[in-house]
Amino acid sequence: MLILKRLEPLFKGTPRLLRVVKVKPVSSDKRTVYFIDTLHPDAVEHAKTLWNVVVPGDNELSNWREHATAILVRGSYVTADDIARAPNLLAIGKHGVGIDKIDQAACAKRGIKILNTPGANARDVAELVVALSMTVARTIRSITTRQMTAPVPKETCTGLTLHKKTIGIIGMGNIGRTVAEIFYGGFDAKLIAFDAYMSDNAWSHLPHRRAQTLQEVIEEADVLTLHIPLTAETRNLISYEQLRQMKPDAILINAARGGIVNEEDLTRVLSEGHLWGAGLDCHEQEPPSVEKYGQLWENLNVVSTPHIGAATNTAQRASSRAAVDNLYRYLCSIEKPT
Repeated sequence: MLILKRLEPLFKGTPRLLRVVKVKPVSSDKRTVYFIDTLHPDAVEHAKTLWNVVVPGDNELSNWREHATAILVRGSYVTADDIARAPNLLAIGKHGVGIDKIDQAACAKRGIKILNTPGANARDVAELVVALSMTVARTIRSITTRQMTAPVPKETCTGLTLHKKTIGIIGMGNIGRTVAEIFYGGFDAKLIAFDAYMSDNAWSHLPHRRAQTLQEVIEEADVLTLHIPLTAETRNLISYEQLRQMKPDAILINAARGGIVNEEDLTRVLSEGHLWGAGLDCHEQEPPSVEKYGQLWENLNVVSTPHIGAATNTAQRASSRAAVDNLYRYLCSIEKPT
């Protein structure tokens, strides 16, 4: 009050509402949420309106296991040991679809909710699938690699036309459906799809044939594209036997998860001259290195990218925002009424 009296002359002639400025303290009753990974800045700012947030770079982040009731992750592992050391943890928000880096069994045992963001980046991943398919079909890597050392006469180049080809899709979720829509609308493609868990009336808006077995899709596809999670059931789902069952000039695309395709078997099949090529956005080692994949990459009909399906500003913002909102809705649903 003494300070205000000394300043009184400065406020003469001004509205009374300017005379006292109250500073609102930071709410102590807000929940604190720990951001284990960096998320899109827009989503972080949005989160700050909902919670007290601890982000990468804050010293307090290292103590999340002792204190956190909720965390947000993007690419980090959350192990059984992490769960055991986090007695207060109630929920994990996940940027993106895949939850294979989170110990789901440990979470289930404790009743910890995992909330991912299916569909938020479906269009972006689907566009990369099409880009990889076209790049492999038109032997872009082979042409550009050769061109680095000498001119490449166009007469020495070859490629495949994707128009009206059969696109085989394993996994009929958001990404698989969007891939199907692009190929059907843009390439007049024939669609054959397999999903052991999707309802019979899935894709009712889209002309396609629903395969009864995985083998049907593998044998008939000109482009075989995978859109399933990595689980004990799907690990090495596409191995030597399945690869040899594909058409000799078929294209394999994996923009789902590394480990679904047996990489050693793929290298072997390509060295045998089977398959037109492969487009891989997912590998067992990420990011992929030449030390591990040099032999595979010697095949110039292989195009590898370091899991960039969702690496667009649009997808990052949408997935980050969805992760925040999903976690917020869940936490609100379990709050005890006051």
